[in-house]
Amino acid sequence: MFSAFDPQPAAPRAPNGALRSSIALRLFALFCAQKSPALTALLFATIASFAPSPSFAATAALPPDQIEFFETTIRPILVESCYKCHSETEGKSNGSLTLDTRDALLKGGATGPALIAGDPDKSLLIQAVRYADEDLQMPPLKNGIGGKLSPEKIAALETWIRLGAPDPRTGAVIAAALDMPRARQHWAFQPLPPSPALISPSPDRLDALVRAKLTAAHLTPAPAADARTLLRRVTYDLTGLPPTPEEMDAFLREFDSVSPSPPLSVSPSPAYARVVDRLLASPRYGERWGRHWLDVARYADTQGYLVGNAERRFAYSHTYRDYVIRAFNTDLPFDRFIHEQLAADQLPLGDDKSALAAMGFLTLGRRFLGNQNDIIDDRIDVVTRGILGLTVACARCHDHKFDPIPTRDYYALHGIFASSEEPAEKPLLAPLDETAPAYREFLRKRAELATTIETTKHGLVDTFLADQRKKTGDYLLGAHDAAKLASGDNFDRFAGTRKLNPEILKRWQTFLADHAAHPGPILAPWFAALTSPVGSQLAGAPSSRLPAPDPLNPSSSPDGPTAP
Repeated sequence: MFSAFDPQPAAPRAPNGALRSSIALRLFALFCAQKSPALTALLFATIASFAPSPSFAATAALPPDQIEFFETTIRPILVESCYKCHSETEGKSNGSLTLDTRDALLKGGATGPALIAGDPDKSLLIQAVRYADEDLQMPPLKNGIGGKLSPEKIAALETWIRLGAPDPRTGAVIAAALDMPRARQHWAFQPLPPSPALISPSPDRLDALVRAKLTAAHLTPAPAADARTLLRRVTYDLTGLPPTPEEMDAFLREFDSVSPSPPLSVSPSPAYARVVDRLLASPRYGERWGRHWLDVARYADTQGYLVGNAERRFAYSHTYRDYVIRAFNTDLPFDRFIHEQLAADQLPLGDDKSALAAMGFLTLGRRFLGNQNDIIDDRIDVVTRGILGLTVACARCHDHKFDPIPTRDYYALHGIFASSEEPAEKPLLAPLDETAPAYREFLRKRAELATTIETTKHGLVDTFLADQRKKTGDYLLGAHDAAKLASGDNFDRFAGTRKLNPEILKRWQTFLADHAAHPGPILAPWFAALTSPVGSQLAGAPSSRLPAPDPLNPSSSPDGPTAP
């Protein structure tokens, strides 16, 4: 697999055969020591140059079958199920445990060595993958990903540890560096070569290519399909639906009227060609094949999880769906198809604004509880994966580990999306015909709904205000008692214990303070009551008959304090 990284080996690797050469030279030196001391010295100097590194020696000391068992069975399990959270190369060491090397496995993490060679039952690694302890279960199951390994994989790990945990991964793990020049040379980032000249202008040029490959592989074409099978295949393929009985009968009559064509024929049957043209012209064609692009565009009618009673549906999502279907049915050029989905609002569209619906490619994604950075990340992901075939979203947190995508490029894209605004009022896709019956019916129903909403709103407001007016005495007493709250007391909790609305209570406090000097005939009795003996006791004067109330714990009926 190509990688933009150029990892350096932890230690120099001896070439193939170096260990065998070193052993052979040593045996030969023992033989020569009895014959020629000078030759022996030369041989030992030669042997030193062949001496493998300690890492290579440790690897080569393992039996080949054990190395093969590790590489084909154990390493894939570790890479697929463990490295994501326990790998130096991934920058993760959950529980201070990394599994990149044999030494790291034996050292273990915060809970001790990950394995005890030769004893799987006492190895923490095996205990974790067996899910024997509810507090130690690896790999963990998170959001439907991960979970307990298959019995075959657990058995393989047990066998490996029982063998002594043979592991050729010796030496330190060195983080790889991003090699951008080398990455840019990969074939996927090169411009397309010029299109080769057609073999011939005849309709059978594709058949000729297929025949050439079959001949080179010493294969013969498969038998030609019968007429019934052929119609079912092409109808399902182009529309996703079976042919109707009438279509089948008509095709069989027309197909049988001409001689059947041989396999991979030079020209298809005229009846078959007419069927293909009919199916390509069918609206069902765009519905069948547009589905695949809608999957790429992560099309949905809803916005994902939202707080409270927020509307989850996209009111006009169907306009993007219809745009994609129409693009397939009208054979819209692919480059135009992409341009409109990325920047239709920047194109000279003229009077026909229907292409603006194409921008649902960007906007019909999850809303992540309104987190703008997550919304932009989703849009970067759908553009780069859907059009470039690259997981650029990985570079949100770090330079991409396999593709030449640095974090800098990710945030350059982020800046483009962050400076783009999605209009709250969606644009019209076509001129509005105010005389159309459908539009007039829409206006009528909208007017009915508006009337219903206004009536309901006024009814709710009137009911709320009437309920609050009944509590006027409670608010007067609450405003009086709230003045004695200490600075650290919770005003909302105080209002809650009195079953009062905190905002209305604050308004009462302000209103009473503004009218204390000139209360007028309505509030005059209240202020007079505050200066009476009873009012003085309410204000905090000592009295054995009427103790000062506790603002946070009033003694009152379930309906709140009694109004004065």
